[in-house]
Amino acid sequence: MEIHRAARSSEGHGNPPSRSYNRELLLHGSKRNEVLTLSEIEQYGLDSFADANHISIYGMPPREWYRHGIRLLGRTAVECTRDSLADRIGLDIASVAAGMPSSRFVVFDPFAGSCNTLFWILRHAPKSDGVAFESDLRVFELTHRNLAALDQKIELVHGDYSALLQQRHVPENRGVVAFVAPPWGAALDEVQGLDLSRTTPPITDVVERIAGQFSKHKILFATQIYEKVSAPSLAQIQARFDWCELRIYEINEKGRNHGILLGTKGWAPR
Repeated sequence: MEIHRAARSSEGHGNPPSRSYNRELLLHGSKRNEVLTLSEIEQYGLDSFADANHISIYGMPPREWYRHGIRLLGRTAVECTRDSLADRIGLDIASVAAGMPSSRFVVFDPFAGSCNTLFWILRHAPKSDGVAFESDLRVFELTHRNLAALDQKIELVHGDYSALLQQRHVPENRGVVAFVAPPWGAALDEVQGLDLSRTTPPITDVVERIAGQFSKHKILFATQIYEKVSAPSLAQIQARFDWCELRIYEINEKGRNHGILLGTKGWAPR
């Protein structure tokens, strides 16, 4: 009962939601481009994951980050990588990147969203510079404000990564890390799983573009995946790497666990 009282308190502006706050409503419905109240954030956690604190980001549960002035759109609440997962991803990326010849990296996030995964990657790889791109102006403005409230030094750029990436120069003695997590949208089916060729844009396109742009560098790709994944679409991506490893994180999601596909270009871990 305690958790329900927390979700239905008056903090967060407004009365308790009367409808189910699920993925469909926040990602494809009327709440997609609305800034959610605290009650709505907690209700989404309750209705979809039986946990009012599910959307924990930047190392804080919802009530704490909301008090800091952090705000999320409906679509971002669904698409963001929460702390428990982002922490694991950041730790694994840093552990593999440590095997690169270079000890300093530039970490690119072509689809920034909340920037929470990049936030955690940089925590585990503190000698790295973080650059994120966000094409949606509303998401960009909110995330830019959120990062400023956190005094987080991530370079967030508004625009399409494919064009902006061409303007980036990375010294050849620095490694490149790319966190690849384009919006899943209709590519994710709860029964059939995730089709990596149907993300927006397809993940193979992203990998090829980044690999081409930084062909003189050692690159580590980290692609966020779902535990149920289309085998042919996974094989298409794996074929593009010199080395790869699939890791699924069992964080008690009742069959909805996530993970990453780590892959390298121009080098391989020993």
